[in-house]
Amino acid sequence: MSSIIYQQSWLTGEVPDDWKLANVTPIHKKGRKEDPDRPVSLTSVPGKEVEQFILSVIMQHLQDGQAIRPSQHGFRRGRSCLTNLISFYDQVTRLVDAGKAVDVVYLDFSKAFDPVSHSTLLDKLTAHGLDRSTLCCVRNWLDGWTQRVVVNGAASSWGQSPVVSLRDDNKLGVCVDLLEGRRALQGDLEWLDGWAEFNKMKFSKSKGRVLHFGHNNPVQRYSLGMVWLDSAQAQRDLGALVTAAELEPAMCLGGQEGQWHPGLDQEWCGQQSREVIPPLYPALVRPHLECCVQFWAPQFMKDVEMLERIQRR
Repeated sequence: MSSIIYQQSWLTGEVPDDWKLANVTPIHKKGRKEDPDRPVSLTSVPGKEVEQFILSVIMQHLQDGQAIRPSQHGFRRGRSCLTNLISFYDQVTRLVDAGKAVDVVYLDFSKAFDPVSHSTLLDKLTAHGLDRSTLCCVRNWLDGWTQRVVVNGAASSWGQSPVVSLRDDNKLGVCVDLLEGRRALQGDLEWLDGWAEFNKMKFSKSKGRVLHFGHNNPVQRYSLGMVWLDSAQAQRDLGALVTAAELEPAMCLGGQEGQWHPGLDQEWCGQQSREVIPPLYPALVRPHLECCVQFWAPQFMKDVEMLERIQRR
């Protein structure tokens, strides 16, 4: 029966209203456990299945038409934060090893999950030549999407949701030994600022940072629109902490150096229980230590000592 409903929805371009209802509930991301700060949208199982089907159709079409560049890692099968880090910083370290200077600019959109105009999204899908059934499904799916906030069993009234989600982490790096490279990077920033304005999106310009790598780096200043970007010695990138110590790229343990999981505070550690600690370690500690381990692989003594300190704790 479900397959018949899915097929009819696809052929007619109509999506049942029940599939477009979402409960938004907050979950903990960082800070105190009693202060959840990350909203998560919970939808129906049939709706999620249709979402995945539409996504697979769109992705296949874009890949066949070569509309997705090889440098795209987000939301692609076989790609991840790890492949992004390895691919990007492999190029950076190669240039630094060759004695070149490299500037890397880290940008952040104004929200963790950023608003995207529905009309702009549909116009872009149409321009890429998607078939009528797919466009009708996407248009109907976005029209009338309704959500409410649910906290501790109490729910707000239903309201329309005018946005879809997009990842907010962005970075670009350029060899800046010559003036042409620095001008090219500034030109890219100006283009990105114009692109964001045209597509009704906003960068959180105050959060933009520049890391300067290479011993002969000219330490050029860059601007995004009318805002000058600050230089930094370290920057969190996809869960890893990238530092410019001694003007060379280095990684810290998944960005968790010197941090202790709040769930393993005095309440649990004080019990010294063999039944409690073993299941907590792989659930709460090990993921932090193994975050992108293939990338930062501790081969230097300072990294090994850091890892040993955390393991002892």
